[in-house]
Amino acid sequence: MKRFYKDATIVASGSGGWSILLDGRPVRTPARNPLELPTEALAEAVAGEWRAQGDKVDPRSMPLTGLANAAIDRAAPDVETFARSLALFGESDLLCYRADGPRPLAERQAEAWDPLLTWARRRFDSEFEVTEGIVHRAQPRSTLDRLHRAVAARDPFALAAMSPLVTISGSLIIALALAEGEIGLDEAWAAATIDESWQSENWGEDDLATAALEARRVEFEAAWRFLSLLQPRS
Repeated sequence: MKRFYKDATIVASGSGGWSILLDGRPVRTPARNPLELPTEALAEAVAGEWRAQGDKVDPRSMPLTGLANAAIDRAAPDVETFARSLALFGESDLLCYRADGPRPLAERQAEAWDPLLTWARRRFDSEFEVTEGIVHRAQPRSTLDRLHRAVAARDPFALAAMSPLVTISGSLIIALALAEGEIGLDEAWAAATIDESWQSENWGEDDLATAALEARRVEFEAAWRFLSLLQPRS
C-alpha cells in the first residue's frame, strides 16, 4: 500500500510496554489489536522498519513487525496451542535422523549435532533416540513432555520468534540451544543446513535452491534478532 505517514515513533504505553506511532497515531495489528512491544529495543527496531519504507509499504521488508503481529494476534490468544505446535517438532527433530551414507556426510552431521544432543540431554534431563534414514523413530514420552514444558514456559513474543527458528531448521533442539545462548547464530545455521551445504559442495549450486536458502537465512536471522531484542537493556 502507499505510504500514508511521515514518521514512526515509539512511546511508553500504560501497560508497561512500548507502542508504535505513525504521525502520532497508534499502529494496530491485522487483527486490530494495539501493536505494543515488551521492550524499548524491540519497539525501536520495529519503528525503524516503518521509517525505512519508501513510497510504498512492503510488509515483506518488515520481518520484525510481522513477528510482533504473530505474537499478538496468533500466539497470545492461545499460548498453549501455539507452544504445542512447536513442541511437536521434538517428535521428529532433525538432529535425530542421520544419513546412512556417504560416510563423510554422516561424520559431518555427528560432529555438529552430537554436542547439541549432549547439551539437550543435560539441559532437559532427557534421552533422545537417534536413527539412520528417514523412517520415524519415536522419542520417549518423558522427553517430549519436558521439551513441551520448555517451550510452553516462554511468553507469546518469544514463541513467535521461536516459530521460524524451529520450522526453518526442522529442529526444536537447535532453536532452544540458540534461544538459551548455548550456540550462536552462525553455528545454529550451519547445523541446520548441513545437508544443503553437502549437496552444494558435491553437486554444485542450483540458482533456485540457493535463492530459497538465502531467503530462509534472512527469515532465520530476523527471528534470532527479534528474540535478542526481547532482552531488557542493562
